[in-house]
Amino acid sequence: MMLIAPPMQKTRTTPLANRPARLTDAARWSAVKARDASFDGKFYYSVLTTGVYCRPSCSARIAKRENVAFHASCAEAERAGFRPCKRCKPNESSLRDQYAAKILDACRRIEQSDEPPKLDELAQATGLSTYHFHRVFKTIVGLTPKAYAVAHRQNRVRENLARSSSVTYAIYASGFNSSGRFYENSADFLGMTPTDFRVGGSNAEMRFAVGECSLGSILVAASSKGITAIFLGDDPDTLVRNLQDRFPKANLIGGDSAFEAIVAAAVSAVETPDQGFNLPLDVRGTAFQHRVWQALREIPSGTTTTYTEIAERLGMPKAVRAVANACGANKIAVVIPCHRVVRNDGSLSGYRWGVERKRELLKRESKP
Repeated sequence: MMLIAPPMQKTRTTPLANRPARLTDAARWSAVKARDASFDGKFYYSVLTTGVYCRPSCSARIAKRENVAFHASCAEAERAGFRPCKRCKPNESSLRDQYAAKILDACRRIEQSDEPPKLDELAQATGLSTYHFHRVFKTIVGLTPKAYAVAHRQNRVRENLARSSSVTYAIYASGFNSSGRFYENSADFLGMTPTDFRVGGSNAEMRFAVGECSLGSILVAASSKGITAIFLGDDPDTLVRNLQDRFPKANLIGGDSAFEAIVAAAVSAVETPDQGFNLPLDVRGTAFQHRVWQALREIPSGTTTTYTEIAERLGMPKAVRAVANACGANKIAVVIPCHRVVRNDGSLSGYRWGVERKRELLKRESKP
């Protein structure tokens, strides 16, 4: 039986301009206060009382807002009469620029090794100290080397389970030297037993419900580990069919009264997308997709970015198409905010749940 959550009152909306706001001064100021390094290179700020300009991540004491101005480039700040900060050195290459190639090579070493390389081995190969390598790797990739290795191995397991004749073969083909180590946490990242995963999720329980929100119908599905899907659309039956296609052999069960709270949280995320979402997620994808989805979750509400900027942030500037594909593969609408990605010219790109929904979400987030 499918549980239909009580419909929420629909709000009246007005069309948003064809070109959404990119980075507002309010968003820039929030980034400065948070010393958010992900904004380094996207803008600079100057301080009238000191005569210097800085990166958003500068560790200097935060100036008063009335003394701060924003600049698109170092040249613009210097034309306005400001000099570069001696602490954050905004006119010099960032960590990302200096070490992107070395960190990319470290990622390839991790991916090509049967056993995860030791931290000191990876650091030595890049010519950095262990501490410095760990810090730079996490800054560029968004994961620690260990977390990246774990995510990559989990992806290998999923791929091998899908095409192997037995679970045992898949375990050893994925680089595990014992089945015991694999079974210690396999259910946590697979969301079901390895045998069930190998046969397409057969008998794995997944609860779901369809409700209504101001953007139309919303389907929410969850395993025992967390939210697996949030779909938006016009027709509830179509959303259910999409869920069945995504998990063809799962045991789909209509959500009970306790599940209503999960649906309500998802609806709240749609209605007020800048309020955050605290329920656990059961996100399944490749190591690269996880990196992209994590980058999406780091985009502040009220701002947008581009596929090119995400690829550069990941240290893979040529992977723009792969980034776009990863955004398209996202199954958890709004919570993993792929709607915050636009084209290089600022126009709206495709959105699997409809461009008008994307336009409305961006409009809601742009409100002060």
